[in-house]
Amino acid sequence: MLDKSELTRYNRQLVIPDFGEEGQRKLKDSRVVIVGMGGLGCASATYLTAAGVGHITVVDFDTVELSDLNRQILYWEEDVGEKKVIAAQRKLSKLNPLIQITPVSTKITEENALSLIDKAQVVVDGLDNSATRLIVNSACVKQKMAYIYGGVSRLRGMITTIIPGKTPCLACLSPEGVGGLGVLGVTPAIIANLQALEAIKLLIGHSPSLAGKLLLFNGDDMKFQLLEIKRNESCPVCSPLYTG
Repeated sequence: MLDKSELTRYNRQLVIPDFGEEGQRKLKDSRVVIVGMGGLGCASATYLTAAGVGHITVVDFDTVELSDLNRQILYWEEDVGEKKVIAAQRKLSKLNPLIQITPVSTKITEENALSLIDKAQVVVDGLDNSATRLIVNSACVKQKMAYIYGGVSRLRGMITTIIPGKTPCLACLSPEGVGGLGVLGVTPAIIANLQALEAIKLLIGHSPSLAGKLLLFNGDDMKFQLLEIKRNESCPVCSPLYTG
């Protein structure tokens, strides 16, 4: 049940058709893991917290640097030198004290990936390198857990929703990133908010819009492009789900 404060806090989304109190209760009972608390992770964590996802685990091993502040909106200058997940937990808990934020300060490896995502319904990608993403992708496939990939560079970004056993996995795509060094701070915010929207839809039982599709964003000309993507039938990671 939702108490009086929850009914007030979430009023603007409770009145959305096909969402209502049932959708809010589903969010309250949900568990999400955000891997990486950089530009993507900060923005997706903020909106998932505000929406009322009941339990969010944030995973990152790094500390806040001054050069992070153009895009990693959970951190302020006073947080420089602090563990990202600790600063994030403090800010997110102030934004919405009704939910549980669990900080995990560790580097993601093949040895710990499965335990880090255990019991979650959705994993949201906030990482900045392909190697770690592929580790997380493999763990999500093994757990048959939804994984929402996002990548950014400069003024460009991409996102897809991976549903193991139904869509291509990240290893099928082997994305090399969107190219080029640097990133304008609003770019990860755009992609991360789309990731958060996909996560919320999944958690309340709605069909994700980007399952089996890759959405490309180009901020240089403000264009979006939606591509159909196909599974690599010989993919070493996800093909066992299809061959039984």
